[in-house]
Amino acid sequence: MRIVLVEDNEGLAKGIENSLRDQGHAVDWLSDGAEASRFLEAEGADIAILDVNLPGLSGFEIVRALRKRGGTIPVIMLTARAELDDRVEGLDAGADDYLVKPFEMAELTARIRALSRRRSNIQTGVQDIGRLRFDRIARTVTGPDGAIDLPRRELSLFECLVDHSGRIVSKDRISDALYGVGSEVEANAVELLVSRLRRKLTGTGVTIRTARGLGYLLDDDAK
Repeated sequence: MRIVLVEDNEGLAKGIENSLRDQGHAVDWLSDGAEASRFLEAEGADIAILDVNLPGLSGFEIVRALRKRGGTIPVIMLTARAELDDRVEGLDAGADDYLVKPFEMAELTARIRALSRRRSNIQTGVQDIGRLRFDRIARTVTGPDGAIDLPRRELSLFECLVDHSGRIVSKDRISDALYGVGSEVEANAVELLVSRLRRKLTGTGVTIRTARGLGYLLDDDAK
């Protein structure tokens, strides 16, 4: 998933960012509220994690602006304030969940998993594609011969292609989904990942097709 983290405490932000990246998520970290609001409007995200006290705009103002625009991105609010009024304000502003600092990373990741189940474009945590079964919650892909071993980057690539099934996905969009917007990665990094994943999907009824000059398309051969 692509996660936008908005937190002005650099030490905390780096800790969260590194942990989420280790789990295979792409993370965009911003520390200014106004910049984050513009970023979410332009780039979107699968989940946003917003601190409340930020320079520029507060987390409350960001989520209000997001919902006013009709944005449905799931939002987790982070704050050092545990007062009930603050939690109520965040939820009333449009946040989906609320976590009080200090917190354990395991709790944050559990809440991210819970919110991922509610993503508006996903009706179920388990999807059948061709002869594959993709369990988004367990993060597993199973084929006709059993589980397919996908390292986290290949799994994130597969998820990105599934999310855009039937549509061409550009290399830039894939790079953003896997590494974060603006990340500096080698030009052939996406090509190598696609090649490895394509080999592992042989015989599953699912094909990754190349649209030259445009990107890649996940095709269910059974359709």
